Amino acid sequence: MSATGSSYVSVLKDRGVVSVTGPDAEKLLGGLVTNDIALLEGAPAIYAALLAPQGKILFDFLVVKTADGFLLDTARDKAADLVKRLSLYKLRAQAEIRDVSDTFSVAALWGGTPVSYSETKGSLIYSDPRLPALGARILVETTHFGDVLAATNGAEVPSEAYHAHRIGLGVPEGGRDFAFGDTFPHEALLDQLNGVSFSKGCYVGQEVVSRMQHRTTVRKRVVPVVAEQDLPAGPLPVLVGEAEIGRLGSVAGPRGLALLRLDRVAEARRDGVALTVNGVKLAAEVPAFATFEIGLPHETA
Repeated sequence: MSATGSSYVSVLKDRGVVSVTGPDAEKLLGGLVTNDIALLEGAPAIYAALLAPQGKILFDFLVVKTADGFLLDTARDKAADLVKRLSLYKLRAQAEIRDVSDTFSVAALWGGTPVSYSETKGSLIYSDPRLPALGARILVETTHFGDVLAATNGAEVPSEAYHAHRIGLGVPEGGRDFAFGDTFPHEALLDQLNGVSFSKGCYVGQEVVSRMQHRTTVRKRVVPVVAEQDLPAGPLPVLVGEAEIGRLGSVAGPRGLALLRLDRVAEARRDGVALTVNGVKLAAEVPAFATFEIGLPHETA
């Protein structure tokens, strides 16, 4: 599973792992999450979320199929709550749901020659399903973690380097760039990052997501922002004049990600008014992978 060329590996200590196993594990997850679990028949991992009935994201995660079920790579501080929420929906399903964050560790690998899917005893390595440019993800039993990281041949760098890589690509992360319980999937770019299936059966919050998909515009989205100097660490309000139009989240030097009202960004551009955060001027962009535009209200956004 070695990577070649100039590659980097970061240990992501803020990520946890939830295990879902048992005869009904696939059926249980399939009826709850935003993406189609059946896609794992042809792919090593998918990106998905569990929503509130009102359609807002409670948890997002990467789902990996294993020999006896599924592993969910999620925010570590949300892992226990995810177990509780999934357990509420379990009812009589034959499934075991456990927080295994103390058993597994998570890392990101990027740069150099892309790695292919690999599964060995105690470890999984697979391409990040959100965006190929993100690189690979590693799930490994903590007791084998050092050996697996060494085998990647990647230069080990702090997690801040991974987040700078992620921010540069325009990929948001829950809890950093959007608030759990207060953000719709389209706002968090799940529709742009392979996190939602619009053809699968019902799941929690589906009606709201479907309505947003068929609207002419999505009013708010997380987008990259760039300034001429280093940005202050978020979360902080993004202003047009004295009016708040969004919130700055992750930052890496002069680049960051912000959840913004796209119509207000377009109006500011039209009127020649700068966006600011703590007095620092910044400009909003559209990620290279995205299909939407930052346009005026009558345009598709």
